[in-house]
Amino acid sequence: MAGSKEIRTKIKSVENTRKITKAMEMVAASKMRKAQDRMRASRPYAEKIRNVAAHLSFANPEYKHPYLVKRDVVKNIGLIVISSDKGLCGGLNTNMLRLSVNQMKSWEAEGKAISVSAIGNKGFSFMNRVGANVKSHITGLGDVPHLETLIGTIKVMMDAYEAGEIDQLYISYTKFINTMKQEPVMEQLLPLSGEQLGSPKGHWDYIYEPEAKPVVDQLMMRYVESLVYNAVAENMASEQSSRMVAMKSASDNAKEVIGDLKLVYNKARQAAITKEISEIVGGAAAVS
Repeated sequence: MAGSKEIRTKIKSVENTRKITKAMEMVAASKMRKAQDRMRASRPYAEKIRNVAAHLSFANPEYKHPYLVKRDVVKNIGLIVISSDKGLCGGLNTNMLRLSVNQMKSWEAEGKAISVSAIGNKGFSFMNRVGANVKSHITGLGDVPHLETLIGTIKVMMDAYEAGEIDQLYISYTKFINTMKQEPVMEQLLPLSGEQLGSPKGHWDYIYEPEAKPVVDQLMMRYVESLVYNAVAENMASEQSSRMVAMKSASDNAKEVIGDLKLVYNKARQAAITKEISEIVGGAAAVS
């Protein structure tokens, strides 16, 4: 059995760790509420522009945007991976990266080339370790996503799609379900199809002012930007929720460890007292 001094040192160490995890839990809870507000604010716009773009895919305009044209042969795949910059958030990044890697292996088995754009330090570091072809990346997003900082990274993939360097573009992130549940998802970003988004089949006719090309170009640009921004907002809300739950679990486990160590300490202390009393009684008996 460990000595009393050693046990006291362990108890002090675990107590200090619990103070840190408790503080991180409170910080994550505060950030989580703000992140959820931003996520909920971005959802209506993302859903609306997704529906408008899906309706456009059923229309028969005089100008057909490249994002709406399905490629006959798919040989090159683009993937935007959204992760967190920091760790200590449970299995958030692990689950999303596992989903991405499994899908990448499936594409490679089909003979398709894969290009990756990483948003977040964890995803960027992981993709470099596995030897992925990383075309662009951005890290250090902070707690608040800004579209102007994301545009440069995603535009690399959009330009590659327009140039024919990639035939399909996917996005992988963690979707916020509730505080206790976050789900890794992978969605096809380009080419856009109404059937994929669940829009009703039919003929949609629009009147464009001043003309179709600039209006459709701007609409499709806003479509991609809004979906990527919304995915980043969803991932940040999931990150803070997962971190709060993970830190709460760590704090609870530390409390249990402290209780167990105190029990061991009390037993060791009682054993030492009993031993001293026995020695005193034995010595007194020997003298008498």
